[in-house]
Amino acid sequence: MTDTAIDARLVLAVDLGTSGCKCALVALDGSVRSWAFQPVALHVQGARAEQDPEAWWRALLMAANELLAADAALRRRVVAVCCSTQTEVTVCVDRAGQPIGRAISWLDARGAAAIARRARSKLFNIEGYAPLKLWRWLKLTGGAPSATGRDIAGHLAFVRDEMPEVYARTHKFLNALDFLNLRLTGRLCATQDSILTAWVTDNRDPRRIRYDASLLRLLGVEEHKLPEIVQSTDVIGTLLPDVAEALGLSAGTVVVAGAVDNSAVAVGAAVGDYESHLYLGTSSWLGAHVPRMKTDVLRKIAAVPCAVTGRYLAMALQSTAGANLSFLRDRILFHRDELASDEEHPAAYELLNTIAARVPPGARGLIYTPWLFGERTPVDDPRLRAGLINLSLEHSREDIFRAFLEGVALNTRWMLEPFARLLGRDVGTIAAVGGGAQSDVWCQIIADVTGQPIRQLESPIQANAIGAAFIAAVGMGELSFDDAQALRRTRQVFEPSPALRRLYQDKFEAFKEVRARLAPLYHRLNAPTGAPAASQAVIA
Repeated sequence: MTDTAIDARLVLAVDLGTSGCKCALVALDGSVRSWAFQPVALHVQGARAEQDPEAWWRALLMAANELLAADAALRRRVVAVCCSTQTEVTVCVDRAGQPIGRAISWLDARGAAAIARRARSKLFNIEGYAPLKLWRWLKLTGGAPSATGRDIAGHLAFVRDEMPEVYARTHKFLNALDFLNLRLTGRLCATQDSILTAWVTDNRDPRRIRYDASLLRLLGVEEHKLPEIVQSTDVIGTLLPDVAEALGLSAGTVVVAGAVDNSAVAVGAAVGDYESHLYLGTSSWLGAHVPRMKTDVLRKIAAVPCAVTGRYLAMALQSTAGANLSFLRDRILFHRDELASDEEHPAAYELLNTIAARVPPGARGLIYTPWLFGERTPVDDPRLRAGLINLSLEHSREDIFRAFLEGVALNTRWMLEPFARLLGRDVGTIAAVGGGAQSDVWCQIIADVTGQPIRQLESPIQANAIGAAFIAAVGMGELSFDDAQALRRTRQVFEPSPALRRLYQDKFEAFKEVRARLAPLYHRLNAPTGAPAASQAVIA
């Protein structure tokens, strides 16, 4: 195929995150031609966090039509649809494929008690797990259910124990990716990475992920309630006629299975073995493809199945990264109350970057801990909370802005130490992607704090969509994953400043000490009380 032919063909890449649905038209060489975004509400009440699957679907149709509706010639160039979605989300669907209530979000911690009942023994436990159970999970899956209950295993256990009527009505449990694929094609299936954190699959052969009967019994879920497993690059069908009509696309447009967000980002950012990337979105993670399954139990880091054939993805997860900035914008600076108007402030992040850039490194001694919703790596502690430490009359909100950026960078460094040990080598230059990676100021801060060069990719906010397009191209036989690696484009590389090494080393030690000293207090303050929290709906 000629380069001209490749450039003429487009993938409708769907990126469903916690904050909403982004659709992009991406050429097979990874260049993003256009994109559109529609927000989706996140409903939070105490440990409950949910989203409406129908809202996902409406957002997909609206964003896609914004791209496609006005240009028939553009629509004719679309040859495939491929999705990338938030993961650790659970949708219960009935036999008609309709969702039973809202989807359980990755932020939902209601399954903690149900997982504890399954994971613990009465006599002796390691990090909350019975040794033999933990050994089996690690041996077969490379990981284990989170004690927080925030993964798919926690959701399934919670529905089984606390919502028996919903469990009985459920025909299949689906991740967000699986649900979108169902709506696109009518096919019930899961990818090897979308089913991962149910922790019921034998992952020792990345080319043959399959359900394991002993793990299913341990979780207490019947296999028939889970979808068939396919590879991310499999063509799972064509668009349903009504969907094709709604989008103005050919009924023969293929749908490639796609991947969850961390897998798709890894394809868009750094496909080669041991090449690391940092995703800065609502949450954050460090990732790198590796040839073998591996787990650090104590630090909650694992190399698990991913979108790249025959490879695993090593990952360290941070619960909230960009969510700290949206919290600052929406709940502090522009919160809609008597002190503020209802005006939108779309340029707020640009202004925050401009202001933070003129504050001296170190934020004049101010430390911010970015644990708005607890933390996952390198400690799995849902009761940690965010805070400003060492605030004085000498500080202004300018210092607070920079402290927020530095706090996420310090937490990234905290994750980086065990992550590098898992890889068995220095991580080298880290590719930065996600919405936060658009910020030159933040990329430089992360480079200075971590001591690692940060490679800012072109179109970093579209990394999921680019990864989904590459997955589609591989699935259609137009590219290999090695080709995708060669197509990666760099905007700029940020080198760490040697002059700031001592300052940020001292601040990093203080950051870790703050966690160690305040964790017991947070555990007491945030212990479950049984009292219902006020309901609220937010846009993440």
